[in-house]
Amino acid sequence: MSSTVQDTTRPTAAEHVELAIEGMTCASCAARIEKRLNRLAGVTATVNYATEKASVSHPGTVTPQELVAEVEKIGYRATLPLPPAPAAAPAGAAPKTSPGGSPEESTGRPAPGPADPLRQRLVISTVLSVPVIAMAMVPALQFTNWQWLSLTLAAPVVAYGAWPFHRAAWTNLRHGAATMDTLISVGTLAAMGWSLYALFLGTAGMPGMRHPFELTIGHSDGAGNIYLEAASGVTTFLLAGRYFEGRSKRRAGAALRALLQLGAKDVAVLRDGREERVPVELLAVGDLFVVRPGEKIATDGVIVEGTSAVDASMLTGESVPVEVSPGDAVTGATVNAGGRLVVRADRIGADTQLARMAKLVEDAQNGKAEVQRLADRISGVFVPIVIGLALATLGFWLAVGAGAATAFTAAVAVLIIACPCALGLATPTALLVGTGRGAQLGILIKGPEVLESARGIDTVVLDKTGTVTTGRMSLVEVVPAPGEDPELVLRLAAALEDASEHPIARAVVRGAAERVGALPRVESFGSIEGLGVQGVVAGAEGTHAVLVGRASLLAESGQPLGPELAGAKEAAEAAGRTAVAVGWDGRARGVLVVSDTVRPTSAAAVRELRRLGLTPVLLTGDNALVARSVADEVGIEEVIAGVLPTGKLDVVKELQAAGRRVAMVGDGVNDAAALAQADLGLAMGTGTDAAIEAADLTLVRGDLRVAADAVRLARRTLSTIRTNLFWAFAYNVAAIPLAAAGLLNPMIAGAAMALSSVFVVSNSLRLRRFVPA
Repeated sequence: MSSTVQDTTRPTAAEHVELAIEGMTCASCAARIEKRLNRLAGVTATVNYATEKASVSHPGTVTPQELVAEVEKIGYRATLPLPPAPAAAPAGAAPKTSPGGSPEESTGRPAPGPADPLRQRLVISTVLSVPVIAMAMVPALQFTNWQWLSLTLAAPVVAYGAWPFHRAAWTNLRHGAATMDTLISVGTLAAMGWSLYALFLGTAGMPGMRHPFELTIGHSDGAGNIYLEAASGVTTFLLAGRYFEGRSKRRAGAALRALLQLGAKDVAVLRDGREERVPVELLAVGDLFVVRPGEKIATDGVIVEGTSAVDASMLTGESVPVEVSPGDAVTGATVNAGGRLVVRADRIGADTQLARMAKLVEDAQNGKAEVQRLADRISGVFVPIVIGLALATLGFWLAVGAGAATAFTAAVAVLIIACPCALGLATPTALLVGTGRGAQLGILIKGPEVLESARGIDTVVLDKTGTVTTGRMSLVEVVPAPGEDPELVLRLAAALEDASEHPIARAVVRGAAERVGALPRVESFGSIEGLGVQGVVAGAEGTHAVLVGRASLLAESGQPLGPELAGAKEAAEAAGRTAVAVGWDGRARGVLVVSDTVRPTSAAAVRELRRLGLTPVLLTGDNALVARSVADEVGIEEVIAGVLPTGKLDVVKELQAAGRRVAMVGDGVNDAAALAQADLGLAMGTGTDAAIEAADLTLVRGDLRVAADAVRLARRTLSTIRTNLFWAFAYNVAAIPLAAAGLLNPMIAGAAMALSSVFVVSNSLRLRRFVPA
């Protein structure tokens, strides 16, 4: 709890702190907290409703405890950051518990544990509400004394199921605010209260009572009217909306966990000439550690001994392995794909590139603008107006001497008819249908804020490797020397490379499997670190001493490339491809060209994005020549090349600073921060977990064409939600004058609610007909 956190030191300069906020139920809550904090002299605060955090810069004259106190003064709870804990602690930490309640009970949102109070409320409320609504809407089910069974079932829903709304409404009331929780609480309590009056003091409790199906307008004292289906139905629908929203919010920290889990768990440290296996947390700056082939490099450092190829694709998304030797820097979490390395640790813990990337993701998520939910924005005005109208109606009828029963009937009718039954369905049903249709098309949508983000996108940044291209090295060409058989060149080279685990070697082997079939036997295989492989290949073609690798390896062995092969090598490298030289029996025989290839659907995807009014931008760490070649192949004009792995976030920020609304499509860990920073992040489903968790949308099939479909579906779903919200209010608002005039009978109230609900559901179901372009 925040009150137990002690800090006896007073900051002497401007500082930054992140507060965990509890108790927010809508975007207006975040705005209220932000406004309160920013009133303090020198304080600049941004409150993010989606991540439930406040990012606060404060001067030395304001302590973190004072910031916490300000938040608690307006009815919310704030917690200062806890001291660093072991890596395993967050996973096993107990859920936060509100005073006198269950985890996260005060907010109505799920706690990340096995006991989910919101889910329990939803299940219980659904089971009890279905028969209540059915009896109220179907006259054939209204048996003798059905109203008492309806009361028995509805009471727990209004008392227990709606408790989070009542609690939030009371908190808002104490601080002079009104949100959607206020309207839900007032409406459900009014419906329940008047139903109790009608049942116990009026005529609604008489045996044989029915809900008449008469569309007549006339004065009534309300003594025979009950509204239990409205009270229980609204509660259940709103709980469903909160539950589905909360499920996606549970994963707020998953991108950070995915990043941190990429690192090595233990490391072989050299001590007194011996290797000692220790947890990576015990590694110190300056320690020498050993990395064997296939192992992850434990932390950032410099190679002291050995040569190898390092596969950084897990971290950078770039498919081409990097050749390293003594004196070269290496990054933690990358994989040693070749020989044995001895590395000196330069950076550990929070100073490593992996940790810094995790911090970038966290900062980008916290900095993303909070979602301004349409329902909450409208309710900020609608709630006070409805309550004011109800009070005015009560005062008017009392003033004209109509009697207390008539006056209270009209006032409560105003509250009941304004209770947003359809509003509770407007967002969840559209999301349910939209996300369901998206899943059928290979598009996973994380939440309603994604749809809001998709609306104004005008620029889409495409990471090259793994997004526009396949992200995997492939054999694209075999260039034989004059007079040589290209199939023989490939067969002998692949036979030798089959014994190597190098990514380029695997590409050659896969290419040979597709083109030449079975490979001959290899004898005396040997690896020459950093240069290539050698061995004796024996098959139907005879026995040959074969060399495969760099051109320099063949030259040193007296097998230099001829003019034709040298030209092919230079042309391949100019196009950003990798050339592998092949020679045997004292002569260079051919060049194999290996490259990351463009996805066959990328060009069509770029055309679709342009049709949506989006400007595609190609982003890559490769040189400008390679980037331009790929861009021309798929039809992209704007290219940003030579970007370092940590620089993609800066590129997105620069585009946003220029006034552009940016969508980012990527697949690598180094894309995660940029995906979180972008106005809309789309991750390829074939990419890393960190990228997928940081993104707003996931394209399951890994097909870039789905990105255009995702934007179209998100825009269509948002449009449906807006239409739903308009009619959800329009139906009810239209009947408010009748309620205020005392002319609203139960059938008109029920019809208004039923028609608005039917319209909302039907409109949402239209999304099932969405078809990809």
